Amino acid sequence: MAAHTPRTTDGPDGPGRVPGLRERKKQQTRDALVQAAHMLFLSQGFARTTVDEIASAVDVSQRTFFRYFANKDEVALAVMAEAEDYFIECLRHRPAEETPLQALRASIVKAWLDLGSQVSSGPGSIHSALELMRIIEETPPLLAAHLRRVADQERLVVEVLAEREGLDPAEDLRPAVLAAVFGSLLRSAHLAWSAEHLPAGPEGMVAVIERYFDHLGPALAGHWRDPV
Repeated sequence: MAAHTPRTTDGPDGPGRVPGLRERKKQQTRDALVQAAHMLFLSQGFARTTVDEIASAVDVSQRTFFRYFANKDEVALAVMAEAEDYFIECLRHRPAEETPLQALRASIVKAWLDLGSQVSSGPGSIHSALELMRIIEETPPLLAAHLRRVADQERLVVEVLAEREGLDPAEDLRPAVLAAVFGSLLRSAHLAWSAEHLPAGPEGMVAVIERYFDHLGPALAGHWRDPV
């Protein structure tokens, strides 16, 4: 997601078309705005940063900024939103023989590792987005926007799980129940990673998520008096 890297319409299964020059320039401007915003948020805080400062850092007008983002919340969450979208695409392409839980686990691990390997560690990358997670938790407007996005993703997970299993989610509650459990597991893992200052980067986040998944079965179906 670095500004200098031309994007394709790649999905989890392989490369897609290469965007045209106009599309690449628009993507470069968008990426530059995300990079500038992340740098400012991390250096001086979310509340103290203005849209004008973000636009000025990229040498564009406020009007240009608002062509790409509705507000500061949206630019702050841009990279996380892209990661969430990529996770959904990974889930859509998981092998049919996997159980729903296996597909969810494999998809979230793949999404984090793929995005971590494709971008730099500078501002605007998935690495800086992870650093912003701490700011998100401490900033009520950002947290509210993030949780709205999480709720939207949960509805998509329900749809994808129901479709891949050939179920009607209005009649069969398993997709909704599993999506809710999965969402709560991820949030708990994210909070643990943020609060405990665990290993940095996508690999560190994946390690925490995997640990939470390992405890999911015993937490739901096991006898809690037994050691795990």
